[in-house]
Amino acid sequence: MITVSDSAAKQVKKILGEEGMPESSFVRVGVKGGGCSGLMYEMDFDSELKEGDQSFEDKGVTIVVDKKSFLYLVGTELRYSGGLNGKGFEFYNPNANRTCGCGESFSL
Repeated sequence: MITVSDSAAKQVKKILGEEGMPESSFVRVGVKGGGCSGLMYEMDFDSELKEGDQSFEDKGVTIVVDKKSFLYLVGTELRYSGGLNGKGFEFYNPNANRTCGCGESFSL
């Protein structure tokens, strides 16, 4: 399962509303090779499910992840940090044993 913090849920709902996305829209998260630690997080808004997608709902936000990426993201929490020193959306992944300084890549 992938969860969403209160602040991330609020921000996702705000963005979806501002962008005029369809009500069926969700957050698509994934993992791809690259970055300074070996694997990079991906995040986008989408409204079409693909074969093999896994779907989770937390705090009124639907998170969708492909089958391969789910193996790396199980137990992850999507967080949001705003303000002057905020990083925006970030992933708290308890499976990562090494992350880069910017938090956009990791390794297991």
